[in-house]
Order: sequence, then structure tokens, then C-alpha cells
Amino acid sequence: MRLSGCGLKAYNKEDCTMSVAGITETVQYLSFKLAEEVFALDVAKVREILEFTSITKVPKTPEFMRGVINLRGGVVPVIDLRLNFGMTCTEQTVNTCIIVVEVILDGDVIVLGILADSVQEVVEMEPDYIEPAPHIGTRLNTEFIKGMGKVNNDFIMILDIDKVFSTKDLLAVQGSKN
Repeated sequence: MRLSGCGLKAYNKEDCTMSVAGITETVQYLSFKLAEEVFALDVAKVREILEFTSITKVPKTPEFMRGVINLRGGVVPVIDLRLNFGMTCTEQTVNTCIIVVEVILDGDVIVLGILADSVQEVVEMEPDYIEPAPHIGTRLNTEFIKGMGKVNNDFIMILDIDKVFSTKDLLAVQGSKN
């Protein structure tokens, strides 16, 4: 993983493992903020972290898709996760970063940029410090939350980035690249 200007130390992506059955061993997570909430992603899904750069808006795309960036000659869609989660639009600040992730759609890997208000740190969590995702009635879908990690008496929502977006959302994003 490449870290560009966000103040984090690099680490070796190959050191991170995850059991298919769930969180059964110590895993490293990249924590980041959206508004005042702290979220985390398995570092194995993170390619790199970029400083905020100009985003080219693509017409007729979903509201949560802010546009595309040029990443070493490749087109990468940028998603505003705050909008996808029903929050207000991410505002550009000195701490705003783009987290470049790999998402699986129908067996294919899609590279996406996710806007974050700020990137916090890479934290290592043992399974004993991760609670199951909350079940908040039958009308709210929380399957995209792998669990709630406990760090320094605070909760961090651990996201399953492959389940954050619907297939319809990802197909719309993938179509914007073409």
C-alpha cells in the first residue's frame, strides 16, 4: 500500500490475513473519520491513501459518486461515503483524503476512491475486541458492518467494503469509467 501525504507509516499488505468464516484472528484495520464517526477497513482491501485532488464530475451518475480521478493514467471513480450513509456531503479540508480500495463485484475487482474527512491510523484488533454488528430491526440493512471494534473505550465500525454498495450502485460507478 502506498501512503501519500496523510501522515501514516507504510506497512506490508502481505502481513494481513482474514478468515473466510469471519474475524477469527488479529487483523490490521485502517481507521478513518466521516463526520464525527470512526470507521475502519481491512488494510488488505486498501491500495493507497491520497491527498485530496481535483475530481472530475461525471454527468448522470448517482449523487454519492463525486466523479473520477486520474491515478497514474487510470480512471478511478470517487465515492462520497458520507452521502452513501445519509450524511452531508464531504467538504474539502487539509485533512480530507481519498482512500483507494479494491471492491469485489461478481468476481471482478473494482478500484474505487472513497472520500474520508481524515485518516486516523492503522490499528491491530484481536477478535476478542470486536463485537458483532448491531441488528437494528428488520428494515435497516447493517450487513455491510463486519463488527464493532473496541479501541481505547471507543467503538469503531468495521466495514465490509464489498457489501457497502449494492450491485446496482457499483454497476453505475463501473459504467462511469467507460
